[in-house]
Amino acid sequence: MIAYILLAFFNGTVIGTSRALNGRLGAEVGSFKASLWNHLIGFLFLTPALLLIGGWKFDLIHEAPLSAYIGGFFGALFVAVNSYVFPRLGAMNASLLVISGQMISAVLLDYRNQGVAPTATRCLGVVIVLLGVYLTRASKTSRVKDKSQ
Repeated sequence: MIAYILLAFFNGTVIGTSRALNGRLGAEVGSFKASLWNHLIGFLFLTPALLLIGGWKFDLIHEAPLSAYIGGFFGALFVAVNSYVFPRLGAMNASLLVISGQMISAVLLDYRNQGVAPTATRCLGVVIVLLGVYLTRASKTSRVKDKSQ
């Protein structure tokens, strides 16, 4: 279990770094072009990887429901939107807001798919992350006021 936890943590650091790089690219070439490059490079990386490990099986493509492929659309939209907002909101705010949205949708999806009602602890977790966004903005605002006086 610890290996999965460490892998998820590592993935979070990779995503954070990816957001920063895509945000910089989005500021230079535009968010949709940045998203296109992100997915093109990802495709060029994954294609040989799948061919090497023998994971490219087109006969399985029909087993998943059509709705399962909407994730690709959402992934591309995520990268494009994130490339747009990241340089405008900053790393901390953009990341916290993305995580907040993920937490809220996770709570709702668990409720819908598993019948698991949101616990007070889960709701508190979302509130704490949103409070982090607020405190970051409040801290930044007070520093700007202090410098102007």
